[in-house]
Amino acid sequence: MVVGAINVDLVVTAGRLPGPGETVLGGRLATHGGGKGANAAVAAARAGSSVVLVGAVGADENGRTALDELRAEGIDVSAVAVLEDAATGVALIVVDPAGENQIAVAAGANMALTAEQVRTALRAALPSAGCVLVSTEIAGEAVTAAVEAATAAGVRCVLNPAPVTAEVAAALSYGPLLTPNATESIELAALLGSPHAPTSSADGDVATAAARGIAARTGAPVVVTLGGDGALVLEAGRDVEHVPPRPAAVRDTTGAGDTFNGVLATRLARGDRLADAVRLATVAASLSVAHAGARDGMPAAAAIDAAVSTARP
Repeated sequence: MVVGAINVDLVVTAGRLPGPGETVLGGRLATHGGGKGANAAVAAARAGSSVVLVGAVGADENGRTALDELRAEGIDVSAVAVLEDAATGVALIVVDPAGENQIAVAAGANMALTAEQVRTALRAALPSAGCVLVSTEIAGEAVTAAVEAATAAGVRCVLNPAPVTAEVAAALSYGPLLTPNATESIELAALLGSPHAPTSSADGDVATAAARGIAARTGAPVVVTLGGDGALVLEAGRDVEHVPPRPAAVRDTTGAGDTFNGVLATRLARGDRLADAVRLATVAASLSVAHAGARDGMPAAAAIDAAVSTARP
């Protein structure tokens, strides 16, 4: 199960990212399906999961298109609310030639998703769920309700704190597996008031310190994604494990984190050990960045397996 945002992405590919107050001309516009919840659901479905998506869209053309695209991926969208009084979420994305991006989101219907809608959807589907993946581009009460319901039912819960919000702290008492990126790990450590929280930089050493600070406050596993540097895995009673990256031809990093989380949840639902699931998720994310748009490069299970096989000595 995935609980999270459903957006339409308007993507401009430009010669470089604009600075504050600056206009950059000459870009190309493309429209893609987006939203961290929907993207992760697509990644999980392509990796072999049967996926139920919980979220909200507006009763508009963007919402109808978004749901049609998700159904075409084999995703069950019966738990997605269609709201008459809110617009479907839209993300405005600029991507440079190196694949780096800037993103601004008009959340729309995503912020109208209620805790009761989430509880109702999870109550029906949790008995057959292997993992619940939750992201934070939705209303804070919906995030907390999803994490609480999953953990109360004894179902593995992954919380991707992207972005880090005050509501994340309320959800952490339930013990979800956290998957921040390096910058988010620093923000989260600071939010939790960790005495060892770093205040700047986002390299591996700083992310390691942040992960330790988070785990000390939550008692739950932490996985920190490091982009082109792989990922860090921290579990209780174990040393921090670095999962190395797979070489990648980077065209667009949009959606790489969603790919990682969708594949991670898929592998955990199948019973993989956490570090093994992270390795496969890292491979999947490296494959995704070779294509433009958040979803176009999301690999199927066969492509992930093939990439893993060729990487073995």
